[in-house]
Amino acid sequence: MSDERDLAGKKGQMLPGIAGICMFMIFMTMLNVYAGLHGAFGQGTAKYGILALCTLLAVGIFGLLRLKKWGWALVSAGCLLLSMGDFFLFEKIHAGFFLVRGMFSLLFFLYLVRTEVRDRLR
Repeated sequence: MSDERDLAGKKGQMLPGIAGICMFMIFMTMLNVYAGLHGAFGQGTAKYGILALCTLLAVGIFGLLRLKKWGWALVSAGCLLLSMGDFFLFEKIHAGFFLVRGMFSLLFFLYLVRTEVRDRLR
């Protein structure tokens, strides 16, 4: 009975980790948009695919800051996709930067899927 009251009192309150994850993800989104606009991903469909994914992630970030479940879902998927892409690049290029960034993204994904985070969403 007291758990239900505690949960109802905490619903709608943001955890500090969510704000940090959103700052990291908006920074990564801005870097990918900049790289995409300057031709780092080529001039074909990959460029527009990256820009579309960045748009979805930016919308998800602002939804997560408002503690919406759809924002949480988009940012969680973005964290997982970013970490898998970084692990793939590390395996192909063997640059340690991608391993570190991939581990951070995976850590943020694991933070977002905790029940304490999901219980606070609207």
